[in-house]
Amino acid sequence: MRIIGGRLRGRRLAVPHQPGLRPTTDRVRETLFNWLAAELPGSRCLDCFAGSGALGFEAYSRGAAEVVLVERAAPVAARLAANAEILRAAAVADPQLPNGRLEVVRADVLRWLATRPPAPFDIVFLDPPFADAVLAETCGQLTRGWLAAGAAIYLETPATAPMPALPEDWHVDRERTAGQVRYALARVSA
Repeated sequence: MRIIGGRLRGRRLAVPHQPGLRPTTDRVRETLFNWLAAELPGSRCLDCFAGSGALGFEAYSRGAAEVVLVERAAPVAARLAANAEILRAAAVADPQLPNGRLEVVRADVLRWLATRPPAPFDIVFLDPPFADAVLAETCGQLTRGWLAAGAAIYLETPATAPMPALPEDWHVDRERTAGQVRYALARVSA
């Protein structure tokens, strides 16, 4: 996997082989991060079901102040932590790179979201394994203090499946299909 934008653009990161792990494609990431370009610098981002880390690492490269990546599979979380260390070292070595916080949490997302939230997040990435069917439940958990007013939530589903029912104060801002993936950007009403 490679980072496609920001100050760490072009960096290649190893991705472990894990059933169900599908890094978000470059094409989809480019569209998503164009949508988020104005709000990324200085934002707090949460990458649930982080997998390859493609979304969280991209946000870090593009100037997010804080990125938290949550992953339950031990070998995948270990690879995320190693990649995070590589990116942190690159940021320290180059004074022009963003100096944001990058954290990897090894946990089941739904259990982790059941804990007391830290400061609310501005941007959340939700790209769970398609076989798990936990998107609607995860959205519900996020409404319990995890989101800032006006937060942006990225959702990814199979192209053949509908988007889940969203919480009452969320609305879909943009939606597209690319290949076998449907993706959308939802917003929390301010």
